[in-house]
Amino acid sequence: MKKIVLKFGGAALASLGSFSSISKIIKAKLSFYSVCVVVSAMQGVTDQLLQLARKIDSNPSLRELDMLLSTGEIFSMTLLAMALHKEGIEAISLTGEQAGIITSSCHVNAKIIDVNKERVSRELESGKVVIVAGFQGVSKKKEITTLGRGGSDITAVALAIALSSEIVQFYKDVGGIYSKDPKAYLDAELLKNISYEKARELVKNQNKIIHPRCIDLAAAHQIRLQVLSFLYPNSIGTTVSDLSYAKKSNFLYECEHSYLS
Repeated sequence: MKKIVLKFGGAALASLGSFSSISKIIKAKLSFYSVCVVVSAMQGVTDQLLQLARKIDSNPSLRELDMLLSTGEIFSMTLLAMALHKEGIEAISLTGEQAGIITSSCHVNAKIIDVNKERVSRELESGKVVIVAGFQGVSKKKEITTLGRGGSDITAVALAIALSSEIVQFYKDVGGIYSKDPKAYLDAELLKNISYEKARELVKNQNKIIHPRCIDLAAAHQIRLQVLSFLYPNSIGTTVSDLSYAKKSNFLYECEHSYLS
């Protein structure tokens, strides 16, 4: 069965009731795909954790900050697994480390350098939905790292590469990528199909609806991206792809420069 990666951000995880809604979206995919899900922290949780850290120390250790911030996604992944279990769906949650996300050693802004897909593949093959905590990984020195704000998007694309999935679906609080910010302009036009380069240009001005680094990574490996509304999951949304795009990097995952720069 083909594999698909679904990414749910903080806006899709605004409350405990959100997990039931997300479970229904996932359930609808199971007739067609083996499903790997990547989750962010629940809405506002990362900011709350940062505030707690700074109440203790205005300039906290970056290592300890990564340890703290990585817990936000762990909350999300376990709660979603429980919600799926309640629906009678076999599911397992995995931290970034358990999912084989190997990163550079740079705390709070690490880059993904490899993915050991063995555990995720094994769980998918056993029929489970695999839920991975985004935004985090582990360095070769076995230190927990985070990928920077919005880094769960990068996790999703890296897993798609590792699993040979052709598509990643991002579920957002808007209907896709627009010609301009739809929250600020009533005449914003939904763009149904755009190139990687056009997507990268647009997300700079739309509150990083998807992370530029994940677009770079997808472009280098011809991973199709779809941006959809979690409120209307059957809507058309935006598809980002470009078959004419030529890979510009010898790195399998991330490197220190942008593929599209």
